[in-house]
Formats: sequence, structure tokens, C-alpha cells
Amino acid sequence: MYMSHSIGILRAYVNALVYFKNIESSIFSLQSNSRIEAYSKHAKIYIGKFVFIRKHTSIRVDQHGELRIEDKVFINDNCHINCAHRISIGRLTKIAPHVSINDHDHNYKHLTGDHLIKGEVIIGENVWIGSNVVILRDTFIGDNAVIAAGSVVKGHVPANTVFLNKREKSYIPYAN
Repeated sequence: MYMSHSIGILRAYVNALVYFKNIESSIFSLQSNSRIEAYSKHAKIYIGKFVFIRKHTSIRVDQHGELRIEDKVFINDNCHINCAHRISIGRLTKIAPHVSINDHDHNYKHLTGDHLIKGEVIIGENVWIGSNVVILRDTFIGDNAVIAAGSVVKGHVPANTVFLNKREKSYIPYAN
């Protein structure tokens, strides 16, 4: 166990060196097959103390994106964080396996010249995010909130609440 933690800290250090102009960090752990990628010299990544990122997690920051992960955040296996504008994850937040966090959508309607529609994702402190959750752009999750497994989250989740996404089939047509 101690060896895997040591190797994770070493992997994090190597990532911080590779992206030294993009990453500001303290001690954190990046387990096997996880990666942090900054796809622009303008991308900014802040990783606080004692952040633990498990296996097979992908963190990607594009363009002028700003990703901020505060102290003692735990990110479990197979999570994906895609940042093109701004994502903030508050301290003591726990993220279960297979969670996807995106601050942008693809502009499939082509209403503007940009190929992405950008927003923000702000996750408060001490938040628990269950397995297989998808968090979409323009989402604010308050402190101490719990996001139930399998939920799709967009909009405002008040502090000290449990968010449960009940699903019903619906179809929304759109014109090309």
C-alpha cells in the first residue's frame, strides 16, 4: 500500500514537471494509467494538498481553461474531467468511480462560430458525488451536497441537500 502511494506521488511529480508552466500543485497522488493533460500553453491547473486521483482517470484542460482542485479531494477510478473554461472542486469532496465532469458542450446547432459552448462547474466543499454521475456545464453544487449515483446534473444544487435524478423517457426533436 505504501509503495503504491509513493509511486502515485512520484507520477504526480513527473506530471507536474512535464506541464510545469500549466500546473501549480503541492503533494498529490496520481495512480497508474491516470493522466493530466494541458492542451494549451494558456491552460491553468491548480491541485491542492493531499489530492488523491485513482486509476484510469483522465483530466484534460483545453484552450484558456482553468481547473482548480482544492485540498484533500478524492477522485476515484475511471473519472473524466474535461475543462475548456472553468471547473472548481472544493476541499474534502469525494468523487466515486465513473464520474464525468464537463464545463462545455459541442455546438451541434452551430448557432455561433465556436465549436464549443462553454460554461462553469463549481462544486462546493465536502460534496459526495456518487458513481456514474454526469455533471454538465453551468452547474453549481453547494457545500455538503450529495449527488445520487447515476444522476445527470445541470443547474443549481443547494447546499446540504441530496440530489436524485429520476428518469423518464422523453424525446426532443431538433432541426438541422
